[in-house]
Amino acid sequence: MKSNSIVDEFDEEYDKPLFATTLVFAMSTILISLWPLFLLIVAGYYLKQAGFPGEGFWPGAERFNYFILFPALLFGSLAAAPLDNPALPRLLAATMLALLACGAGLLFFRALNGWPAARFGVMLQGILRFNTYLGLATVGSLYGKQGMLLASVLLALLVPTVNVLSVLALSADSGVNLKSLAVALAKNPLILSCLAGVCLNLTGLHLDWGADRLLALLSGSSLPLGLLCVGAALKPSELRGQLAAMVSNSAARLLLVPLVAWLSARLLKLTGAETAIMVLFFALPTAPTSYVLTRQMGGDGHLMAGIISLQTLLSAISLLAILALAT
Repeated sequence: MKSNSIVDEFDEEYDKPLFATTLVFAMSTILISLWPLFLLIVAGYYLKQAGFPGEGFWPGAERFNYFILFPALLFGSLAAAPLDNPALPRLLAATMLALLACGAGLLFFRALNGWPAARFGVMLQGILRFNTYLGLATVGSLYGKQGMLLASVLLALLVPTVNVLSVLALSADSGVNLKSLAVALAKNPLILSCLAGVCLNLTGLHLDWGADRLLALLSGSSLPLGLLCVGAALKPSELRGQLAAMVSNSAARLLLVPLVAWLSARLLKLTGAETAIMVLFFALPTAPTSYVLTRQMGGDGHLMAGIISLQTLLSAISLLAILALAT
């Protein structure tokens, strides 16, 4: 008989009798897991400032990771993910419930403040998009292979959904061409790799003849390189101006949105480990690639760059607290 928990082997950690003991244990475990990740981000920032290994390296590294290494990680994880687990529909339902609640709140504040699309798209991306490199690296450090399998399933739902919402928000004033949207999504390497991994999984075929080893080698390079690129993309100088908007958006993303995710998880009775991993993805800072999409679609690039930098800096503290409480 199958368990109702996708990662039930981790749930024993959530049954400790004393809250204070559990909290201290969780915070120490999370701190040990997180500090190497943020050290890579800091290293990426200072390497970029020092001009090493060269200005042309970072754009090329980002593209190589985005089009080759990271899709390989998603494809390999989803190809082996437990898609037949009976707990999966409940987890995905909780994730969609949290997204819908956050989306409804954003629409309310847009109507209240009269945000144009150029600003609304930025605020939405700051609230709903997430740094997948940091998320998967954190899950891998805390929950290992089983946690990565669960995270990849969440990404298969979140990546296309959040990308569609971001494009719709940035084009809210002028409308969106559905054909152009479909073409853009069809060219997205993350979405394509998720679909390919799910399809392979459903066929029952396995990665043999060394293909699994090749994907493992590519995947192992993706997360550290991605974290270095996150640091290289930081722009502390962009924190000047529009400080109120950046602080309010960052506070909502790093504190309020995880609370919404936690309430959704509790409502649908997810287990402790499932709740923690779901809350993690809603507590991550926004994706650095949000800036590229914002610039391409005529959004407020200065505000977007400021939000990305501020959220990434603050998340070094907020992630530790949120994950400790969630567990």
